[in-house]
Amino acid sequence: MKRLGLFFLCLLQFSCNSQQTEKINGVSFVGSREKVVQKHIDPVLKVKANYAAVMPFGFARDLNSPNIIFDTERQWYGETKSGAKQYIQLLQKNGVKIMLKPQIWIWRGEFTGDMTMKSEQDWKTLEESYSKFALTYARLAQETKADIYCIGTELEEFVKNRPQFWMKLIDEIKKIYTGKLTYAANWDEYTRSPFWGKLDFIGVDGYFPLSEKRHPSMEDLKLGWQRWKSTLEDLSEKHSKPILFTEFGYRSMDYTAKKPWLVDQNEMDVNLDGQAMATQAVFNELWSENWFAGGFVWKWFIHHDVSGGSKDNRFTPQNKPAEIVIRDFYNDY
Repeated sequence: MKRLGLFFLCLLQFSCNSQQTEKINGVSFVGSREKVVQKHIDPVLKVKANYAAVMPFGFARDLNSPNIIFDTERQWYGETKSGAKQYIQLLQKNGVKIMLKPQIWIWRGEFTGDMTMKSEQDWKTLEESYSKFALTYARLAQETKADIYCIGTELEEFVKNRPQFWMKLIDEIKKIYTGKLTYAANWDEYTRSPFWGKLDFIGVDGYFPLSEKRHPSMEDLKLGWQRWKSTLEDLSEKHSKPILFTEFGYRSMDYTAKKPWLVDQNEMDVNLDGQAMATQAVFNELWSENWFAGGFVWKWFIHHDVSGGSKDNRFTPQNKPAEIVIRDFYNDY
């Protein structure tokens, strides 16, 4: 009987941990050169987003550079500490909750997941540099009462090579910031991340390949989600933590669901319907699951009137059919 009682207690605890009272219907609010004003926030409200990810940046010279440069006068305003604070405060004034998500940009846009050091000394320098970066924004998250703080984004080699550093960093962040924590693991990284037990959400940048077809149907997309859903659910159950898509989205181009992470195929034909359908599919397949917390659409620019549009094949859903899909779904869910 004691074992049975313990089983039901654990089951109840998992249910409470994994069920969100409110789904996170978010957008990734891109930093710009200037301050935000109310006209920049209004389109976020119109699309019915209840969360926004604010993303200040740090920069590295190359994949082997141990120095993270951040919060400098040479950066765009929205990528700095003061800019992030101003963005957060105006969004909050409008009732939008915040995930503060500092990110690394490597020169020429090289993939951060491949960032590795050539010596032990360089690893130690990187640890010190990244700690300053992460703790600076943890303090900002606490100061602004941000709802979620994301401790890093797509840093697989860094995490794999220095797991103890990350465990200690999380402890240091918790001394500063009292809100909920996550990490944004790439879609092919998250099952190997070692620290989910210390965080509140299993964060995943959800660019899962769903279909090889140029013009996949909704049934193709639904079928493509099934293998990924089972793995996500299993990991959520293992750690008693909900899954959060720290990023998700599709480009408005042909083959949009084949390799959704691609950023460099500008020659691809514009396909607005493909983006809209793939966006609807992720809502259909995941938002009703108790183990799924919601997610942040990639990406949303502050100048809505000149962003996206019918000739744009990039990620933003702005001024495209996908924006209507998002608005209608966020309004109803």
